[in-house]
Amino acid sequence: MSVAGPPGPITMADRPSSSTTYWVARRKAEVLAAIDGRLLGLEDTCQRDRLSNEKLDGWQRTLDRAGIPGLQFMKMRQYQRP
Repeated sequence: MSVAGPPGPITMADRPSSSTTYWVARRKAEVLAAIDGRLLGLEDTCQRDRLSNEKLDGWQRTLDRAGIPGLQFMKMRQYQRP
């Protein structure tokens, strides 16, 4: 089974390693697309990849607002708050 993702179709084989600690924008967008397309379950993804629902919600809001390029700068923006 595959779902539409940012670079093209995504399958379970495209899922990042569970040891991933650095999330690049493309990986974030792929995980969100896989959850949205029901290829991955939200709770399973949170547990396996050590991500919170809040983090995934933040990624989704940023993706909706600024697209994949916006996902690249999330950490930097967090540190720039006054």
